[in-house]
Amino acid sequence: MRDEKNSRKEFEEIAIRHIDSLYNMALRLVLNREEAEDLVQETYLKAYRFFNTFERGTNIKAWLFKILRNTFINKYRKTVSAPNEFKYEDIEILNSTTAYSKENTVEELADKLEDKYADLSNLMEDDVKHAIDSLPLEYREAILLSDVEGLSYKDIAEITNVPIGTIKSRLNRGRKLLQRSLWEYAKDKGFIKREK
Repeated sequence: MRDEKNSRKEFEEIAIRHIDSLYNMALRLVLNREEAEDLVQETYLKAYRFFNTFERGTNIKAWLFKILRNTFINKYRKTVSAPNEFKYEDIEILNSTTAYSKENTVEELADKLEDKYADLSNLMEDDVKHAIDSLPLEYREAILLSDVEGLSYKDIAEITNVPIGTIKSRLNRGRKLLQRSLWEYAKDKGFIKREK
C-alpha cells in the first residue's frame, strides 16, 4: 500500500494539471464564478480523499469529470427549481422551419465570418458562450466534454452514466441547436445576408 506522502505526490502530478478544464466545466454548469470555484475545490477534495480507488492506467481526467458531475448533481441540481423543465428527448429539431441551407455547416459559417473579421474568436466569444450556456444541461454537458475537453464517447458515457448511443444523440442535437443559434446570431449581426 502506498504511503501518504507518495500518494499525495502522485495525486498532485496527475490530477492538478486538469484544474483549468474542471473549472471551465464547472463554470458552464453553475454559471457563477464563486460557485464554480467551490465546485472544483469540492471535486478535488473528494478526488484526493478517494484517490486510492482510482484505477492506475485509466483516464484521470474522465475520473475527475465524473466526480465533478456527481458533486454538481448532488449539491446544485437538487436546489434548482425548474418550473420550465422539459425532457431533452422531447425537443424536436425542426430543420424545415429554419431559413438556412443544410449545406452550410458551422465550420463554413465560421470561415465566412473569419474572412470578414480577422479576429473572430474575440468577436464571438461571449455570444458563443451564451449559446452554449443556453443549451439544456444534457446537451451542454455532452458538447463541453466532447468538443471542448476532447473526451471519447466511452469516457463521456462513463461520466454521465448513459449509453454511448445517447451521448451521440445528445451531441447531434446539441450541435444542431448551436448551429441554429449561431446562424441566427450571424444573420442578426449582418455577417450573412437574410433570405428574402
